[in-house]
Amino acid sequence: MGVKENCRNELRAAVRQLSDRCLYSASKWAAEQLVGIEQDPAKYTPSHTRFQRGSSSIRRRFRTATEAAFTSTPAAGVSHVATPTVPEDDNEAIDSDFYLLAKSYFDCREYRRATHVLRDQTGKKAVFLRCYALFLAGEKRKEEEMIELEGPLGKSDVVNHELVSIERELSALRKNGSIDSFGLYLYGLVLKQKGSDNLARTVLVESVNSYPWNWSAWSELQSLCTTAETLNSLNLNNHWMKDFFLANAYQELRMHSESLVKYENLQGTFSFSNYIQAQIAKAQYSLREFEQVEVIFEELLRNDPYRIEDMDMYSNVLYAKECFSALSYLAHRVFLTDKYRPESCCIIGNYYSLKGQHEKSVMYFRRALKLNKNYLSAWTLMGHEYVEMKNTPAAVDAYRRAVDINPCDYRAWYGLGQAYEMMGMPFYALHYFKKSVFLQPSDSRLWIAMAQCFETEQLHMLEEAIKSFYYKKDLEIMEAEEREGPNLVEALMFLARYYKAQKRFEDAEVYCTRLLDYSGPEKETAKSLLRGIRYEMDVEHLPP
Repeated sequence: MGVKENCRNELRAAVRQLSDRCLYSASKWAAEQLVGIEQDPAKYTPSHTRFQRGSSSIRRRFRTATEAAFTSTPAAGVSHVATPTVPEDDNEAIDSDFYLLAKSYFDCREYRRATHVLRDQTGKKAVFLRCYALFLAGEKRKEEEMIELEGPLGKSDVVNHELVSIERELSALRKNGSIDSFGLYLYGLVLKQKGSDNLARTVLVESVNSYPWNWSAWSELQSLCTTAETLNSLNLNNHWMKDFFLANAYQELRMHSESLVKYENLQGTFSFSNYIQAQIAKAQYSLREFEQVEVIFEELLRNDPYRIEDMDMYSNVLYAKECFSALSYLAHRVFLTDKYRPESCCIIGNYYSLKGQHEKSVMYFRRALKLNKNYLSAWTLMGHEYVEMKNTPAAVDAYRRAVDINPCDYRAWYGLGQAYEMMGMPFYALHYFKKSVFLQPSDSRLWIAMAQCFETEQLHMLEEAIKSFYYKKDLEIMEAEEREGPNLVEALMFLARYYKAQKRFEDAEVYCTRLLDYSGPEKETAKSLLRGIRYEMDVEHLPP
């Protein structure tokens, strides 16, 4: 049996098992990868492959010279665990009727009724669903208390009151060896919420090693790997799901090139995976390769026209490129599909921002946050809108909420720097700009912001050479990206003047000469600087 057929059989079984345990996000992810495996045309009629049409051009666009080696072998040469089978214990048959009733209640979001139905059932599947339903009942009550105490966007110390009892039960089951991989996943989730990150990592590794097809477990494990050292220390079994995990983890750790290599290798098996294509777009977005990102999202929408996931990133690209008509079309499209998704609200917020209607834009970002108060992009983008509205206290609060959710979000740190710069507090601004540059050193805008910070009156006494370094760094980035614009002219102008003042005339002449290629006042300024440089060089060479 070939590699693709093995993966297909594993995912088919996983979709059923995950759905049976009400892990619907993981089941959906597995089903999407199942359909992403290229069908054998000898076995399937064209109607069976209609979901895959059009996807191959993206794959060709990102195909590498070495990728062909992966079309007939598992990604990275990993071995496969056998097709997932979850052993049934003796009580499962007795529990099954109660389990079906409890699952029905769970699907209707009646979590406490589901818990009550399974109170006397001892099968592993029943124990998992009972504890999971209790966990979600606690989460639901926590959200209600937060709204009652602080409002939908307020900060609160409210906790899930069911965590203690769930942890006690699952810990005992783990100690006596009567817990399955799904119970371990839930135990890891509870430990993570309680702040026991080290033990949570250990438990989640046990879960994914015993059952590698639960993407929700991998996602929770990835959120606990905040450094490359932590990631490398994990003792994970060799399985193709590990490559999906590593690719995602590399992306979150800003190792975008490594992430792209992993995803391109995985495409050898999962040729038509929309998830992989969206992740490639995400990595390209972080590298600011907007043209390629736009191409990928356009094709994704052709293949999956009602897709809303990741489309907020597409709207950011259209906003940055000022593609008003395309952003308008996307906003109208998601509004008709599902206007009460956080991503939809974010896209519509971007649309109104591009139109200059900042109050209306804030309204939609706030709506996105009411639907998901941990939605990082909405906090950051709302901060940008408050900056445009000159409401710096509100902007600072929005950016701080963003960095509380994800301390690695360079855009929020950059926004904080901008806000404090507007308030005339350059020392604070410089601190936040440094954080953003550390997280995203390839973005020239951050370097130029730091350089401008040094030009303020309060910081003018600092060594000019520091500022020279930041402008030079910014210039190198823009040259590497072959970008033109006012930032490039500003960097050239500063460096020309700086080196002239330092009497490094040859260096100054190089930057002045480059400015001569531009039309406008900078050209005349460069000519004036060159005359001054040549005069001073002649004076230096005069005999005493």
